[in-house]
Amino acid sequence: MAEQRTSSIHGRPVALIDAPSNLGLRPPADGASPGVYKLAGVLRDNGLLDGLGALDGGVVVAPRYSAVWQPGDGVRNERAIERYSSKLADRIERLLDDGCFPVVLGGDCTVLIGNQLALRRRGRFGLAFIDAHSDFRHLGNSEFVGSAAGEDLAIVTGRGDALASIEGRGPLVRDDDVVVLGVRDHDPLLDELRRTEIRVATAGDIARVGPASVATQALARLQSPQLAGFWIHCDVDVLDSSVMPAVDTPEPAGIDFDALVELLVPLLADEHAVGVEFTIFDPDLDEDGELAAKLTGSLCRAFASATAIASPR
Repeated sequence: MAEQRTSSIHGRPVALIDAPSNLGLRPPADGASPGVYKLAGVLRDNGLLDGLGALDGGVVVAPRYSAVWQPGDGVRNERAIERYSSKLADRIERLLDDGCFPVVLGGDCTVLIGNQLALRRRGRFGLAFIDAHSDFRHLGNSEFVGSAAGEDLAIVTGRGDALASIEGRGPLVRDDDVVVLGVRDHDPLLDELRRTEIRVATAGDIARVGPASVATQALARLQSPQLAGFWIHCDVDVLDSSVMPAVDTPEPAGIDFDALVELLVPLLADEHAVGVEFTIFDPDLDEDGELAAKLTGSLCRAFASATAIASPR
């Protein structure tokens, strides 16, 4: 067997870690569970580990999914998400202690809680939040929340109940340390988001200005000397529904694969970036595997370009 090529970014080995949690989503049908827990496996099957030249960071196994929920119950699978987030944070911290650059394969968006918790334990970090949705639902603007994957940004910025105060460390990231990229211009919570200190560039802004320029503008905040670094959250539904229908809630008026690569490269190449997560792709909605192959290829391209930029001359 040929020896695997190991790549690094900013001198840190890239480490691929699976976080196959679907705890934060509603069931797609009666008796079914969300298929996003297969994301990591299918991207690995398409060669992502070797394509990134990554070390294998293993799997953080998620608790059993429960679909049982009704309004008034709080957040679906809340206690399981809380336990899992602490467990995932422990693994991420070990990788950071080993000098690695973690690449986390979700799962749903609630893996952000564990990843941001790991950083909060270490100090003050920023967040580049790439997503079609604001994920800003909370009891201050909604009668009930239900699925935590629709409130993960609200949770990590301290809006919510138990999950927002996990380990007594909430908020996990300050509003003024967050940039949201790719949210749709028709998002129902966009106006509320803009009234906070969170900086927003919508999918329409990306189309007008260009993904590389939007990423560069985001870095102006994420490179703040008050921050020890920043995490990148990338929900695959940021892609337009015409090119990526295999997600929980596909949205039109998004970006294409090339624009996603252009958006990711400057963020990954920046020396302040400490890790990244990819979420929400559902292989159950990609029967022929074509979208998994496209997604894998795009992520490999983004890392190859970022690594070339970040490597010392």
